[in-house]
Amino acid sequence: MHPRPTHHHEEPSLRTATPRRYLMCPPAHFRVAYSINPWMDPDKPVDPALALFQWEDLRDRYRALGHTVEILDPVAGLPDMVFAANGATVVEGRVLGARFANPERAAEAPAHLAWFRSRAERFADVREPEHVNEAEGDFAVTGSWLLAGQGFRSSPLAHDEAQEFFGRPVISLELTDPRYYHLDTALAVLDDTADDVMYYPGAFSPGSRAVLARLFPTALLATAEDAAVFGLNAVSDGRNVLLPREAAALHDPLRERGYVPIGVDMSEFHKAGGSVKCCTMELRPARGGHDATASAAVGVPTV
Repeated sequence: MHPRPTHHHEEPSLRTATPRRYLMCPPAHFRVAYSINPWMDPDKPVDPALALFQWEDLRDRYRALGHTVEILDPVAGLPDMVFAANGATVVEGRVLGARFANPERAAEAPAHLAWFRSRAERFADVREPEHVNEAEGDFAVTGSWLLAGQGFRSSPLAHDEAQEFFGRPVISLELTDPRYYHLDTALAVLDDTADDVMYYPGAFSPGSRAVLARLFPTALLATAEDAAVFGLNAVSDGRNVLLPREAAALHDPLRERGYVPIGVDMSEFHKAGGSVKCCTMELRPARGGHDATASAAVGVPTV
């Protein structure tokens, strides 16, 4: 793929951020203890102190932007539990739990379900899934659709299950590159109200590339270089886009679309095949359930 032309002027942002509520899990037990994706190498140890510093920096950036961050207590023996995005998918206050493909992560699913069930006043409908799905690792929510990855982790049967549960059209997308084993390593939702996304075409099958081009004709197309530094494992509030600092080549294309890119150092988590999005589950409220606790200053990044 040819590199994008770069422009060094900054356009003022025309986008509007909306308050978000996120769930994160501290990396108290995070390490690379096994290998279940091509990024993981137990012979390349994690620096626990640096991982905690990076995780706290991400959490603090969300809060500085006016968002609410809730905390899921980590469980000993579950080193990947820091990747909270994989524990459940929450749409309009309804919760579809996860069922992990690998036994090493299986016990994370009930820990997440217990968290939601202990908050029944907020999450009245919590479903334990029948089929393998790794939650927001393979489910991406836009205003019109639920985009759903398959090929490495989540079962196509889980796509049907999610469509029935959420009552939202599910678009199945086939991932073909083992480095991009979850949808959230290959595609990011930039504006969930306007169906605006960015993605790396090379991670998808030809048919899925054609579907993405049809659904998102103006999408930001990332390069192989962007994807290789986890540039698609990003979180957007509709204006501010938090992404790995190594993905600096995406900054100008994002600015040209009215977004504010914010680079974050997540290098320790890259050793396990994750980054910004993997550490962040979005708790989408029921319709009309605006997060009144979030600051009115949403959209003003603190550097």
